[in-house]
Amino acid sequence: MDGQAIFKLLESGALDEKLKKLYVCGAGDLPRYRARFEQAIVKFEERYGAGRDLMLFSAPGRTEVGGNHTDHQRGRVLAASVNLDVIAVAARSEGGVVRVQSEGHAEDVVALERLEPQPEETGGSQALVRGICAAFSRRGCPAGGFDAYTTSDVLSGSGLSSSAAFEVLVGVMVNELYGEGRESAVEIAKIGQYAENHYFGKPCGLMDQTASSVGSMVTIDFKDPARPLVEQVPFDFAAHGYGLCIIDTHGSHSDLTPDYAAVPQEMRAVAAAMGKEVLREVDPAGFYAAVPRLRAKLGDRAVLRAMHFFDDNERVAREVEALKADDLEAFKRLLIESGRSSFMYLQNVYSPAHVEEQGVSLALALCERYLGQPGAGEGGAWRVHGGGFAGTVQSLVPLAQMDGFVQKMEAVFGAGSCHRLAVRPVGGVRVL
Repeated sequence: MDGQAIFKLLESGALDEKLKKLYVCGAGDLPRYRARFEQAIVKFEERYGAGRDLMLFSAPGRTEVGGNHTDHQRGRVLAASVNLDVIAVAARSEGGVVRVQSEGHAEDVVALERLEPQPEETGGSQALVRGICAAFSRRGCPAGGFDAYTTSDVLSGSGLSSSAAFEVLVGVMVNELYGEGRESAVEIAKIGQYAENHYFGKPCGLMDQTASSVGSMVTIDFKDPARPLVEQVPFDFAAHGYGLCIIDTHGSHSDLTPDYAAVPQEMRAVAAAMGKEVLREVDPAGFYAAVPRLRAKLGDRAVLRAMHFFDDNERVAREVEALKADDLEAFKRLLIESGRSSFMYLQNVYSPAHVEEQGVSLALALCERYLGQPGAGEGGAWRVHGGGFAGTVQSLVPLAQMDGFVQKMEAVFGAGSCHRLAVRPVGGVRVL
């Protein structure tokens, strides 16, 4: 279907139900989502030519709801896809070359005759495209050439994982254009992780890609990383009178690499001292019996971080039980417990090397002041979001308080710093 035919579908309202589902929105918001796809088609045709057989794709950002720094120890997480996404207009091409023009960035051009990692591409989006195509080829689905124009409203640096959304988007495009849709959402997530690990050069876990690819609220158990257990846990916060917010404190992530790296390093050091590879393999009772020896060998912080893992890993299971039981009050208590564990034991709310910069601590304190109302059903919940040390806080806010809460937080952190989100019920998809 060419661009003009898709324009007619969009303007006729034929895609409205799909758009409502993708963006968890009402009829009043549809014109801007139609216009977004229309503008992407225009941009595609300006760069790659009109009259081509086009497909439309979407992959969402994700929010980490439960399990902070548990995934890299093969623990449990609770995550959700959100109604911010990266979209693409794409078409097959001849010649075995992939060209991806992402709005605001230089075009990525990848010749598929070379599928091995290219050192000069490390850390760039070309590496992700090449790695994803290579992974499909290894699975018996040689990718051919295609052209794509992408645009994203997944906030970069917000902890919503714009990189995983891009990986899932490219994976879905290759799967639909050349794989006849054979690969499952979980396999597409693994393909994205493979590209990021072996081509982009970042040793990430699988949580971000899985949450984006599978969609909805999902709990993931990484006990067996080759076969993670993924279960959707649909829950409608809005139906219970609540909304999700991500508060961007605009803290700098520069010079924080040692802080991020120290978390898994110290957790693995504790596991190694117990004769295991990761903490998921360690018996908690044995760990607590060994605390005197462990603190003497590794220091107190490593012990505290291991304590956080054991508690937060178990807490995810209780959060899932609370959602399944429709017990939002229990879920809120657990969310706050998780955040306090991150602050006290994991210690990833601010950098010990930059104690003068504590935007995340301040945001958490303000959330507690504004949302910590007494009485069942009246308050909200809050926790550090993602890797920590700088960046974002996640909050669960009563809808009746939402406007005032946003106003108060943006008075401190700046206009546009408080982002209202909804859980999107679907992951990476071909829209048309």
